[in-house]
Amino acid sequence: MARAHAQSGLTAEVFTDLAAVEALWRGLEADPACLATPYQRFDWVRAYAGATVAPGALRVVVLRDAAGRPRILLPLVVERRRGVAIARTLGGDHANYHLPLFSARDAAAVPAEDVIAALGQVGRASGVDVYALGHQPRTWDGAVNPLAIRGEAAPSDGYGMMLGPDPESTLRRAFSADARKKLRSKEKRLIEAHGPLAYRKAADGAEAERYLSAFYAQKAARFSAMGIDDPYADPAIRAFLSEATASENPAVEVHALVLEATGRVLATFGGAVDGARYSGMMTAFDADPEVARFSPGDLLLHHLVRDQAARGRRAFDLGVGEARYKASICDETIPLVEVMLPVTLRGHAYGLVATRLTRLKRRIKRDPRLFALVQRLRRMRAG
Repeated sequence: MARAHAQSGLTAEVFTDLAAVEALWRGLEADPACLATPYQRFDWVRAYAGATVAPGALRVVVLRDAAGRPRILLPLVVERRRGVAIARTLGGDHANYHLPLFSARDAAAVPAEDVIAALGQVGRASGVDVYALGHQPRTWDGAVNPLAIRGEAAPSDGYGMMLGPDPESTLRRAFSADARKKLRSKEKRLIEAHGPLAYRKAADGAEAERYLSAFYAQKAARFSAMGIDDPYADPAIRAFLSEATASENPAVEVHALVLEATGRVLATFGGAVDGARYSGMMTAFDADPEVARFSPGDLLLHHLVRDQAARGRRAFDLGVGEARYKASICDETIPLVEVMLPVTLRGHAYGLVATRLTRLKRRIKRDPRLFALVQRLRRMRAG
């Protein structure tokens, strides 16, 4: 562990070993006052880091106030690209939101310049050229994220909704009367065609692995048809998901719609969870026309919203990126920014290029004509 003192009054501790910071981290996230997303749970980060982070690359920055209280925790991974040392938020695109973990709501009110100064001090002491902090929410649960003040609007935002105490009322708010009627009809016809259905939540690692296997196959076929590289083909990502879904209180919950008689998996949905939120990370469905025409993914989503409200969670989101099924039920947009904090001149140059690329991606994704063109080119490449 290394320490750095910033003129802002914040003291930074840098841990390179998760075991050394585990007790502190778990203590912070167990406090009801903690402000974080499910992707800042220790168990989520441990599963991801254990499977994907190279030895020596992990950095967990803890910022303490003048009284010595831990106020902000930020897990990072340091990588080198073309001679530039980049400290990235851990989780990449598999984490929808890279909000720092704040010990309490007032910790998010620490002035942005103080947080940035402390990170700069850490960077200079540890040889970091630039911080690349992606998927930063502008606000979270009503609190402003101080890191987002320096951010560039991300190519895509997140989409979610608040859940209510009454599951049926929540469903009526999320799905129109016409949508609910169509889903009931599709569910009935699916049962008539293929037999009784079961909506399952993986109860243990073995059951989760069965649903993940179906997800990998369904997603691979989908990505291949779209001409997109499959991120779930990476053995490290599969190892991460296996670990994250294995415990009794998993960091990632996996739900599935299956045929009772055969166990055939018709649709899957996986999300990062904490006590208050289900955050969708991944979904897939069986593309067999004899199944797909009954919209198994929509049926599972309908059930999942009810299930999460019944479990007492307050919030539900479908992650980052535009999609029809997200727009149909989500009434909340979660604005995201990409944050570049240069520490050196080399890092400043890298940040300028990265920001230009972010703007280009945003322009393409938010222009229907340009985005449609990119999708056509991908399909052509896929043959």
